[in-house]
Amino acid sequence: MSLLVRRLGAELLATRNGFPLLCRTLCSAAAESKEIDKLVRNNKVVVFMKGNPEEPRCGFSNAVVQILRMHAVKYDSHDVLQSDALRQGIKDYSNWPTIPQVYINGEFVGGCDIMLQMHQNGELIDELKKVGIKSALVDDGDGGDKK
Repeated sequence: MSLLVRRLGAELLATRNGFPLLCRTLCSAAAESKEIDKLVRNNKVVVFMKGNPEEPRCGFSNAVVQILRMHAVKYDSHDVLQSDALRQGIKDYSNWPTIPQVYINGEFVGGCDIMLQMHQNGELIDELKKVGIKSALVDDGDGGDKK
């Protein structure tokens, strides 16, 4: 028995219509990952959150929304509370256990704590600039942060 099969557990080896459930589980996970990959790459900034930007359903999601709002960033958002598959799928996709999750230019940046830290130390402005997004917190006069 392979290591993968041993890790997933014997219950996945049960068959239905002659096909192992293990195959169905792995195949559906691969399809789900492709769908999430499309969502992540659909816009320069993408947020997977609880609720939506108009009505965040947790404080951490709200904090990310407020940070992006201060920078005047346009972004796609996806409410993980609308789908258990999306909620678990995004965690598997990023290998990160918590929501919200922020992606910039298709790359996982982090959650609320990382976004807050990047906002406070100016890294978020730099990351946005790399993908052609000008933060509203940048002063055109001297190129520095607005005070």
